[in-house]
Amino acid sequence: MKPFLALLGLAMLTALPNLSAADSIGRFRHVVLFKFKDGTTPDQIAKVESEFRKLPSQIDAIIDFEWGTSQTVEVELAQGYTHCFLVTFQDKSGLQTYLPHPAHTAFVDLVKPLLDQVHVLDYVSSR
Repeated sequence: MKPFLALLGLAMLTALPNLSAADSIGRFRHVVLFKFKDGTTPDQIAKVESEFRKLPSQIDAIIDFEWGTSQTVEVELAQGYTHCFLVTFQDKSGLQTYLPHPAHTAFVDLVKPLLDQVHVLDYVSSR
């Protein structure tokens, strides 16, 4: 669990949202890490990336979005997680709008069969 928390902390520290520092304080952040099943093809992964990137244009509650793939040199700490997504909302009610939204549930239906593991951490940003 400690390696996972270290990886998650690194992901959050390196996140540079489009919001200015002053504007980002108090925002509700939704961090999602994906570990794909063995045998998941590059085309399937590309489809997941593409569909996740579409969510901000489909769900008004999302005020910022960024993602990336693992670049860690400490491979053992990554535990097979390759993708990190950071979704930002004005507040917790944004997440509560996002989770049951039809675009999000369709995305979950797409990605769920391809995932070995997923980790989610929600937090309120502070300085």
